[in-house]
Amino acid sequence: MSVRPVAVELSELEDFDWQRLFGNPAPVELEIGTGKAGFLLRRAQAHPQGNFLGIEWANKFYRYAVDRMQRWQVTNVRMLRTDAAHFIRAVCPPCSLTALHVYHPDPWPKRRHHKRRLFQRPVVDAAVACLVPDGHWAVQTDHAEYFAVIRELLLGHPELYEVPFDDPEFSVEAARVATNYEIKYLRQGRTLYQIAVKRKSPCGSA
Repeated sequence: MSVRPVAVELSELEDFDWQRLFGNPAPVELEIGTGKAGFLLRRAQAHPQGNFLGIEWANKFYRYAVDRMQRWQVTNVRMLRTDAAHFIRAVCPPCSLTALHVYHPDPWPKRRHHKRRLFQRPVVDAAVACLVPDGHWAVQTDHAEYFAVIRELLLGHPELYEVPFDDPEFSVEAARVATNYEIKYLRQGRTLYQIAVKRKSPCGSA
């Protein structure tokens, strides 16, 4: 029996279906901006009964992540190189994600580039619709101004409520996710800003 490739082809986004992608109906978690996918690898290895999709736009990191999963023979991870905002708004099936991980999204610090940020109201609304009831959404950044925007968007959403970021159930122990960026920034002495929320309502009401 042939092993399903880790890399997801863009053609597979048409009439998208999680069960077809993974070959089973297990719960799905999504990480946006995987980098070298250290967190995703550990998460998938610790929870072989779950399914995990990683989205990474930078081709160098995307290819590294795909190769990493193949080297470790991780069969419950898929990697996709696409625009994450588009995936959330136009592809991700509603009420289908048990968790969404976004660690160190590009802050696009210049004001004229703010429109390129992942965290915009339409994307947040769409992401909430993708979560199952009590679906978990965790975010971490080292950028204080961007974090203020993220926090306002998440806590201002009527369908979200704040929960502790430090949650071993979601592979966050001692408030650490151990991504490459986190390790690098902690060595540099940067402050990290964290927030985790869950969806309140039943599907169809967000």
